[in-house]
Amino acid sequence: MNPARALGLAALLAGAATGAYVTGRVTAQKALVTNDEINTVEVTQKALQAVVRVDVRLRKDALQPGDDPNETGTGFFYKKDLIVTNYHVIQYQESVSVVLYNGRRVPARIEGVDKGIDIAVLRVNGVTAPKTLAFGQSARLIPGQKLMTIGTPLKIQNFVSTGVFSVLASARDVPRGDNLAQEVGQYLITTASIQQGNSGGPILDSRGAVVGVADANAAPNAVVPGVIGIALPGDLVKQSLDDLERIGLPQRGTLGVTLVDLDTLDPALRSLAGLSSSEGALVDEVPAGTAGARAALRGSLRNSRGQLLSPLGDIILAVDGQRVQSSFDVIRLVAAKRPGQTVTLRLWRNKKSVDVKVTLLKRTLQ
Repeated sequence: MNPARALGLAALLAGAATGAYVTGRVTAQKALVTNDEINTVEVTQKALQAVVRVDVRLRKDALQPGDDPNETGTGFFYKKDLIVTNYHVIQYQESVSVVLYNGRRVPARIEGVDKGIDIAVLRVNGVTAPKTLAFGQSARLIPGQKLMTIGTPLKIQNFVSTGVFSVLASARDVPRGDNLAQEVGQYLITTASIQQGNSGGPILDSRGAVVGVADANAAPNAVVPGVIGIALPGDLVKQSLDDLERIGLPQRGTLGVTLVDLDTLDPALRSLAGLSSSEGALVDEVPAGTAGARAALRGSLRNSRGQLLSPLGDIILAVDGQRVQSSFDVIRLVAAKRPGQTVTLRLWRNKKSVDVKVTLLKRTLQ
């Protein structure tokens, strides 16, 4: 914390001790009288210097007529020259720059991405982080626990909001149409404000530790502003950052096969396979060398027009005893594992139910 900001905080706390402080021509009686107020100010003052505005110039091929070519998000330093943000913030970038808490702008480049959980890492040169944020443990959050967000909603930098942790919600209950974050099993739901421009910003607990990364919001319709904050759990993000630095790729579990939702198939095909339900995921392609191939999963046949043929390949009905409705469930349940771990798939094969164990493999750079 620099001396000017330290002095400012000291003055606020001194005002709290004497029962009042003066701002302009207005006297605020008993400012910061509660421990919660003091905690919010202390955490905010320390964290603000680590949070940046992320400015993105969009590629022309990503724009529709009349679109603004500039987008804004949020990020934060977790190391002296590395910044976390959302992948969807920089997905269509032509160039990226970040604006520090004090208004200084510096160019940034993409260091790594994890589309599976909608995370990107930016590197900056010529500047050292004035402050870095450390990760806490999102798994230990308790419903009702205070959380704080810092971000750039509506391009208003250094915007602070408080709320509480509400619940961890299944990704199935948080629909998204961008085909990102396919490997997120649960989202952190909060009443702290997360609006357009907050994406990629930190969700902080009362110790100032990062327990989540702002990702989106939920609203009853497209007209009403989102009032429910949706964030990526900090534990998941930290695991991804460690993988990206050590290996260059996230190391969550994957079968390596392509899947087709069973409810999208022609009912006649399902009937020929002896299925009475539309719940499950059909194994389509099984590339050589993948975990699925090593476990001898059976793929499907297609004709010259790409249409599926009978007999169908394996159909995944459950993962480790948990029934699946679609490929959505299969991907997320498998992604909760790590390379070297084994999952048991309940398959429908040749009109019979069989269990197959699959040992997950390390992801490698192509």
